[in-house]
Amino acid sequence: MIPRPKTNASVSPKGSLETLSQREVQQLRETGSGSVYRLFRQCALAILNTGSHSDNAKTILEAYPDFEVRIHQQDRGIRLELLNAPADAFVDGEMIASTREMLFSALRDIVYTQSELENKRVDLDSSEGITDYVFHLLRNARTLRSGLEPKMVVCWGGHSISTDEYKYTKKVGHELGLRGLDICTGCGPGVMKGPMKGATISHAKQRIHHGRYLGLTEPGIIAAEAPNPIVNELVILPDIEKRLEAFVRVGHGIIVFPGGAGTAEEFLYLLGILTHPDNRDLPFPVVLTGPKSAGQYLQQLHAFIGATLGEEAQRRYTMILNDPSEVAREMAKGIKAVTRFRREHNDAFHFNWMMKIDEGFQRPFEPTHANMASLRLGRDLPLHELAANLRRAFSGIVAGNVKENGIRLIEEHGPYEIAGDKAVMQPLDELLRAFVSQHRMKLPGGSAYEPCYRLRA
Repeated sequence: MIPRPKTNASVSPKGSLETLSQREVQQLRETGSGSVYRLFRQCALAILNTGSHSDNAKTILEAYPDFEVRIHQQDRGIRLELLNAPADAFVDGEMIASTREMLFSALRDIVYTQSELENKRVDLDSSEGITDYVFHLLRNARTLRSGLEPKMVVCWGGHSISTDEYKYTKKVGHELGLRGLDICTGCGPGVMKGPMKGATISHAKQRIHHGRYLGLTEPGIIAAEAPNPIVNELVILPDIEKRLEAFVRVGHGIIVFPGGAGTAEEFLYLLGILTHPDNRDLPFPVVLTGPKSAGQYLQQLHAFIGATLGEEAQRRYTMILNDPSEVAREMAKGIKAVTRFRREHNDAFHFNWMMKIDEGFQRPFEPTHANMASLRLGRDLPLHELAANLRRAFSGIVAGNVKENGIRLIEEHGPYEIAGDKAVMQPLDELLRAFVSQHRMKLPGGSAYEPCYRLRA
């Protein structure tokens, strides 16, 4: 492994988290043994690696085995001492401003999450309690801003996409920005960066000085998909389920671009929620789109949804090929309907309280070999249950592809076994084969993709 340049530095927060209690500092000082410290170290290393071309969390962690973060309490607040940190995060000895902001956002979210759990103010035994927890995490991060008209567009898609697809996401982001809309993504590279980059230009053209580029992530993902530098609001949720709920609670509409297993996971999560009977009349615009070169991919994903979840799920989104302006117009029109609906029903603009999310979509899924093998995948299941289990299957594949724990499990025990009815497994196999052949599972330029799963009907 080629040695990477490292540096030592001392850095203080600016505007996001100036003080910690003695108990919180002690939790973080448990170097080498404390779980809170290990979690923050992992997230901090990912943030300092912003711009990295690796999507393997294990590789990034192994590249800096001697990286340390020390937390010091001082009369003016707190200070972080970084030892053997990635040198690319600094310019002439000063940490890049966006990197510093995100570093302390990570500290803020991890400390608050742990504090809430320890104080037992969180009711994780009920659906309402989980939603309330997500609300408090977002409010603590100052993400929820009352009084603002709905204009947050969530953009989902892959981190491993072609140049043509990436340029298309920038064009769509540009059209969204021209209409005064803000962008929320998973905060990493690829589709998570393109729409933000496009929107920055159009916001400048429209003299919008406070455009929002919100990035929502979780510890297992952030190490593999380091935040892109355009993100000006970063929130780290405790797990993938809280992250997905945050997307649909703060977003006013969602655009799904080309991607791989992670995108399919997000899409299935969304459709499983929108097809719930309680959400049948809830306006929430969803657009599936991509450039002309991604036409085959869009049709494959559309066909997979039809084969597994049926026409009811297909009716909850609009598919638009190679037309950024039409995508933005459709989204702007849909958000106007959302605004009218929330006014009529006295629902908050900043948090979608009325959307029903079944507990099956909220409970954390641990992608062990046993859990993956026991997933029920059959057309005899209620639509929302099948969607939830398919979402879990893709969540496991994402873990096996890029997450540190998932990669280690695959190395120790071999590929996951995923079984189900032929009516579901055949279209699933076809979709996954297409993802592999189109290089949608990993970033290009690395070694050939080795599937972390085996399917059987």
